[in-house]
Amino acid sequence: MLIKVVNPNTSKAMTRSIHGAALAMAAPGTSVDAVSPAMGPASIESHYDEALSVPGVLAEIAAGEQSGVDGYVIACFGDPGLDAARELAAGPVVGIAEAAMRTAAYLGRRFTVVTTLDRTRGRAWDLAERYGVERFCAGVHACDIPVLELDEDPDALEKVAEACRAAVAEDDADAVVLGCAGMAELCADLSEAIGVPVVDGVRAATLQVQSLVAMGLRTGARGEFARPLPKPYTGLLQGFGL
Repeated sequence: MLIKVVNPNTSKAMTRSIHGAALAMAAPGTSVDAVSPAMGPASIESHYDEALSVPGVLAEIAAGEQSGVDGYVIACFGDPGLDAARELAAGPVVGIAEAAMRTAAYLGRRFTVVTTLDRTRGRAWDLAERYGVERFCAGVHACDIPVLELDEDPDALEKVAEACRAAVAEDDADAVVLGCAGMAELCADLSEAIGVPVVDGVRAATLQVQSLVAMGLRTGARGEFARPLPKPYTGLLQGFGL
């Protein structure tokens, strides 16, 4: 089984961190490849960033289809391009926000989300509603560390831990969902530091893709997620025609 993890931003350092988290979940016989697109934003911290990350994500999905990939993880908490990727891929595609939130709902009555910048909190609430887990999501909080600084700030772990402790106390939460793929390598240390389960979406999504492939399941392609109709694309998108 081959799983491809797509980091929608172009940070190679973050992709290496994401790869390590995903690889730790691989069962015997499962290979994990992690990639960054050739084009896109250095980090994703706005609707604008997210929108412009999608062509790069879809190019990586299309390349994976040519190289025999069995399933995909989209490793950004906004789950950018998820629906479009499901139209393209023969195997299952799972976004880390959906995977993390659904996993956290198994762990108690309520979970809380700790993300990066305050401006991204609304997107997390939107996804909780979309995925049907809003009733389990007690709150969404920000640690106010820019995405790329998670790997550079020597105090990042303690800052995120402090935000997690405050979120758990305020929301009376049973678990924490990390709202950024860049937090993946902090997961174990955070869980030990704050004393409640901490869910990293990269690990959760990798396991879910692995399980779906093992069961022989894929996205239903009868209607909305059928392959897109062929048509010409122009300008910078000329190579995206099917």
